[in-house]
Amino acid sequence: MHITNDIKPVTYLKAKAADLLDQINDTHRPMIITQNGEPRAVLQDPKSYEEMQNAQHPQRKLKVTRDGLPTILKTC
Repeated sequence: MHITNDIKPVTYLKAKAADLLDQINDTHRPMIITQNGEPRAVLQDPKSYEEMQNAQHPQRKLKVTRDGLPTILKTC
């Protein structure tokens, strides 16, 4: 994977939005959008975003359970 292929300036996004959307949906690789040479946003296809959120979800459940366990035990 070459991350340099996944970095585009905001002017590219403005000029070729449809092409960029096709690219990220075909490759499922996020695109870093820069402004004045600095990273400003990440553009990602919906399927990959959903998978990322679902992968993080069990960790959130574990944290809530772990953090809430002392409270639950006190009420028993």
